[in-house]
Amino acid sequence: MDSQNPPRRPLTYRDAGVDIDAGNAFVERIKPAVRSTLTPHVLGELGGFGGLCRLPEGLHAPVLVAGTDGVGTKLMLAQRFQRHTGIGIDLVAMCVNDVVVQGAAPLLFLDYYATSRLNAAVAAEVVEGIAQGCREAGAALIGGETAEMPGLYAADDYDLAGFCVGVVEQDRLITGARVVPGDRLIGLASSGAHANGYSLARAVLEQASQAPETPLGDTTLADALMMPTCIYVRPMLALFEQVDVHAVAHITGGGIVENLPRVLPEGCAARIETGSWQRPALFDWLQTHGAITDEEMWRTFNCGVGMIIAVGTQDLDTALEVLREQQQPAWEIGTVAAQPGAPAVTLLP
Repeated sequence: MDSQNPPRRPLTYRDAGVDIDAGNAFVERIKPAVRSTLTPHVLGELGGFGGLCRLPEGLHAPVLVAGTDGVGTKLMLAQRFQRHTGIGIDLVAMCVNDVVVQGAAPLLFLDYYATSRLNAAVAAEVVEGIAQGCREAGAALIGGETAEMPGLYAADDYDLAGFCVGVVEQDRLITGARVVPGDRLIGLASSGAHANGYSLARAVLEQASQAPETPLGDTTLADALMMPTCIYVRPMLALFEQVDVHAVAHITGGGIVENLPRVLPEGCAARIETGSWQRPALFDWLQTHGAITDEEMWRTFNCGVGMIIAVGTQDLDTALEVLREQQQPAWEIGTVAAQPGAPAVTLLP
């Protein structure tokens, strides 16, 4: 026998850090949660190479609206605080809210879960949250991918991405093109920071050195930071049925000042009355303990407004009433003005 080349033990995929059997067992474990999201439009079962979904019947000129997103570094707090179900809801919310602002009803959702080593209990919590979010949004979870990549991720870290497709009649697309000076702006309450600005929020948390159990209003600091993102689909779809909505902006990273201009036509600007709503205590805590300037707060966080809707003056009262009926807190927060060359968003006291 060659002493320079001794026999080596045969290696397996499991030796390399990937457990196929554990992955198969995980798929079986999450099937009930996935089935709970299925709609009559879905064909086939979980486990195929691709998810199958029919378009709803009765559409004349259907347009598919697709969106993809993640949850950013809020994932790091989810792992630190062991809050995994809520992060699954966040993933769905960030995608379906982007789709519904264009008038589309979410139709299907897929997720991507990547980790160094599959922790089935943690992954199942995440998927259960995803399923909960899909049920709330009316979207079918028709598939996904779970990837074990040892060496790429550290220890039990995991990453998430989501993919949503919605559908809307072409003549009911909402693009912002019909926004005109004089339109009124309605803000929908956020549940907190949603899934944006968490790199700054984590920096403040480290600087403040306060325990997660620190009281904050009627909750705790950890609960406020990990509050799942609002899913606005049902109130928005109800609103579209009763009100001629001119534009909708999802207030994500960049806050109001960066996102609202995305739906304002050239020559139009928004005047926002920042005192027209009560900012959640979390944002006051972040600003105080991080010594964050007003400008930085408005460019990083939603500051209590997760969605902004533009409607004609004649439709303002009806819109607010529909949202109240849908139990969606909302307020009139400003107007659209004709201001060529002016800042797209002016924040007023």
